[in-house]
Amino acid sequence: MAVDVAADPVLAVRRALDTVRDPELDESIVRLDFVASVQVDGERVTVELRLPTYFCAPNFAYLMVADAHDAVVSVPGVDRAVIRLIDHFASDEINAGVADGRGFAGSFPGLADDELAELRLTFRRKAHRAGQERCASGLVASGWTVSDLATATLGDVPPGLDLERLRRRRRELSLPESDDAPLLVDDAGEPITELDLPAQLRFARTTRISIEGNAALCRGLLEVRYGRDGAVAG
Repeated sequence: MAVDVAADPVLAVRRALDTVRDPELDESIVRLDFVASVQVDGERVTVELRLPTYFCAPNFAYLMVADAHDAVVSVPGVDRAVIRLIDHFASDEINAGVADGRGFAGSFPGLADDELAELRLTFRRKAHRAGQERCASGLVASGWTVSDLATATLGDVPPGLDLERLRRRRRELSLPESDDAPLLVDDAGEPITELDLPAQLRFARTTRISIEGNAALCRGLLEVRYGRDGAVAG
């Protein structure tokens, strides 16, 4: 961590939370304004999280609370992290489950058949697909043809946020991320053939637009619910 927790503990915690993403929207919970408050008391950190609606899916909510807990306890100098989801119908179950390390299935006995690894994998693959499409669209805008993209590599993509995010998604999925790695691959990491490229790019574009549209909707719902000053709307 670049920031000394003793010098600016709240900033250090918020930077750690910035690595936590909404699994469906593929955006940082800090940038989505899901972090309602951060309090540091010595080696104990308390974080309150909020979501756009009272009925946001509990499995998504659990992932964010659990990931936030892991991120905060990784900050040097933090001995205990308390993550509280507020204003949500399953807050009590989620908060207690994360605090006790019971996992999602243990927090919702009889309702959850298994843990959330498969759900997380699904959304990571969607984020990776959308990231590939962003980079490919940038190359097309600079003069590449769709046929050219069949031989494009990560090294052909200009440095920038889109490429950084795509490499990060590759690491999460254990896919090749070197400069000579193919830009467009399927979920197994196999290069997409020139014949399949048009259909795969259309599918990826649909995925990206869906993710971005949902993120915009959630931002609007959050502002309606809490207002600009963070207070719950009456």
